[in-house]
Amino acid sequence: MEKEKKKEYFVHESSYIDENVTIGKGTKIWHFCHIQKNAFVGANCSLGQNVNVANDVKIGNGVRIQNNVSVYEGVELQDNVFCGPSCVFTNVTIPRAHYPVHGVYSRTLVKWGATLGANSTIVCGHTIGRCAMIAAGAVVTKDVKDYALVAGVPAKQIGWVCECGEDLPDNLECDSCGKRYREINSGLTEIVISKACNLGI
Repeated sequence: MEKEKKKEYFVHESSYIDENVTIGKGTKIWHFCHIQKNAFVGANCSLGQNVNVANDVKIGNGVRIQNNVSVYEGVELQDNVFCGPSCVFTNVTIPRAHYPVHGVYSRTLVKWGATLGANSTIVCGHTIGRCAMIAAGAVVTKDVKDYALVAGVPAKQIGWVCECGEDLPDNLECDSCGKRYREINSGLTEIVISKACNLGI
């Protein structure tokens, strides 16, 4: 009898994985989690205690989801997203117990490297931009631009943040890592100086 292939990811014995779930190499799924059918969880992710990933949800590589988070159908997390403890997603715009909606969900996209602070709420149907920072307890009711820092109820933009997470000053040059940005319609974009420019060519 052929020896069973060793799993390349870790699932705590208290967690439950449905059929047809894909889990990437190096991912760790901790206590009391439930990953539902047809969900995709990328490589090198960490799912804390009591995380629920609903049917057909896609989670990218390097994502960290802290304790007590439910990622509902209609939500997609791109690579390197951070979900703080007890942050909340929704997937129905007008929920009613006596008018149930089945299979019709508003899409929420959280782009590469974004951070959702502890106890923040993301109302469905919106996009959280690349490397955006959602403050703890904020309630997001509209799209958030790339690299935007938003806070409050409802959430409003109060500044910009670098890819490394530090607040950006008015000149949009990070004091911590030195990255530089310029503003465009979708938010900020990094200014990349080619080696040829550095050499004066």
